[in-house]
Amino acid sequence: MEKKEIIAALMTANVNFLNALGLNIDVSISRENKKFNEVVGFCEQVITIIETFYKEKKEIVFLDCSCGKSYLSFVLNYVLSNVFALNTYFYAVDKNTAIIEKCERINSLLGFKNMCFINAKTIDVLPEKSVDFVIALHACDVATDETIAKAIKIKSRHILVVPCCENNIRNRLKEGHPLVDITDFGLLRYRFASILTEALRAQFLAGAGYNVKLVEIVSPKYTPKNLMIIAKRKKRNKKYNMNKFQKLDEMFNTDFALQSFFADTGSNRSECYKAICG
Repeated sequence: MEKKEIIAALMTANVNFLNALGLNIDVSISRENKKFNEVVGFCEQVITIIETFYKEKKEIVFLDCSCGKSYLSFVLNYVLSNVFALNTYFYAVDKNTAIIEKCERINSLLGFKNMCFINAKTIDVLPEKSVDFVIALHACDVATDETIAKAIKIKSRHILVVPCCENNIRNRLKEGHPLVDITDFGLLRYRFASILTEALRAQFLAGAGYNVKLVEIVSPKYTPKNLMIIAKRKKRNKKYNMNKFQKLDEMFNTDFALQSFFADTGSNRSECYKAICG
């Protein structure tokens, strides 16, 4: 199903649904329209994976991390339930109490019975159901790393994240790395930090036993934060290693935040990597 078909289905089937979420599709140049297109682009990638890997009729469970207003979960729920008639369940987690309360009010209005909203840190959540998809749309800075770490810990079959902000890396790229003559310049440091951060995340996932690819979910005219990391867990029939991640991490002296979420599994980096890779 192409992106434009998803948009058409949403626009013609239930405009009241979109209005309840506050995704105003009538305004062509607006924050809401931007978010609408981001959500649609994300949905397209999820649907492609489901069409490829979920031939059997089973409940598909999602964990939406740093969910905010839960646009993504609400729209995915609507599309997968009403357009594809799939059996789904959604956990949506955010540490902002007011946001979670708002999501619960919207859910009461919409009447979904397959959604659970959790006020907590992503890393602390323990879903009762086995999770198939861990997702996050623009979880800010290290919240994306927290999402990836949680997904690895619970052995999620699929991970789809669209990162936002790379402050953790950008602030460390001022000295002590081989490209310092490039990152002397603020704009170049900003752009390089984005590339390096996503490369580190992708290599970490690969080292932890996932097939990884990166795609753009929308045109840059909507947002420059349009890069999605897609990871699918491999069958655990061989050993994996963090060599590529470790090389990048040490080369640029990043002490990357993602590995800190596994600090309880070992007293040093080598033991940490060994525990993650099994």
